[in-house]
Amino acid sequence: MLPNFEEINSSLRVIALPMRTTFRGIQLRETAIFQGPYGWGEFAPFTEYDDAESTLWLQSAIEAAYQPRHKLLREVISINGTIPATDSKAEIDSLISSYSGARVFKIKVGTTLSADVARIQMVKNSIPDAKIRIDVNGAWNVDEAIEKIRAISDEVGESEIEYVEQPVSSLSELKELKSRLDRDIKIAGDEILRRSANPLELDLHGAVDILVLKVSPLGGITRSLMLAGHFGLPVVVSSALESAIGINYGLTLAAALPHLDYACGLATSTLFEKDIAQLPIINGEMRVSTLEIESLERFTAPYERLEWWRNRIRRTLELMQ
Repeated sequence: MLPNFEEINSSLRVIALPMRTTFRGIQLRETAIFQGPYGWGEFAPFTEYDDAESTLWLQSAIEAAYQPRHKLLREVISINGTIPATDSKAEIDSLISSYSGARVFKIKVGTTLSADVARIQMVKNSIPDAKIRIDVNGAWNVDEAIEKIRAISDEVGESEIEYVEQPVSSLSELKELKSRLDRDIKIAGDEILRRSANPLELDLHGAVDILVLKVSPLGGITRSLMLAGHFGLPVVVSSALESAIGINYGLTLAAALPHLDYACGLATSTLFEKDIAQLPIINGEMRVSTLEIESLERFTAPYERLEWWRNRIRRTLELMQ
């Protein structure tokens, strides 16, 4: 049974976390958090998402706050570092140092080919043995993807690229790319799953090799585990740029999966100047934690933003009911 709006609103807080780097075009990350009998839940759909797309995000937050935790099958989770589409060597070096001990890096690409290659090379120059993931967010068409994957793999070495994440946007394009790509490089699917209205109807055979699971936009741990079991593909658990509350729930998903063969993209708290709780990275690994939430006052968004999020939650909850 869903909690009613008054229950959620009684503990609702809206926080605004300054970014140390521009990511997804934003420099301030707003998100809503609320508390239930099993802890904090986080409702963090980006502000441009409509109410219908936000329903699964609210489902995840409610599950976290109002449902018992899943059984954990591991204690530590290997992580990758995340590098945004920046051309600043100083910024990249600073970010690399924040991912203590990481040897896998996901690098945002899709600007110009020369800038993308330079960004990858900066990471490789700092961590020569790093495995590289490149994330395109569906920005290329098939011909562009073939050309640029070839060029990047020629520059940095085919064996150095662990996978390319969402190089093209649609399922048909992913299948065409897989059939035409003359490189032994794995393709990961992110948006193809989490932005699908009917993910169980997707035929991912011949489209992707790895599935990216993001607990908030997929509707929580129960639904994420169901999707992972349905497709039977290797998975990577990644964040949706949540605060430490949402990240910790992503770590809980990673710890609950029957199989976890890849480092997870759950170290994105380092992209904030400061987070509401500490989730340390030690030797390239993180742990599910009992969070000690720091004083929220310093992160509290203005009252008008609280009202905006209240109205958004009320509308989204009505859609769910």
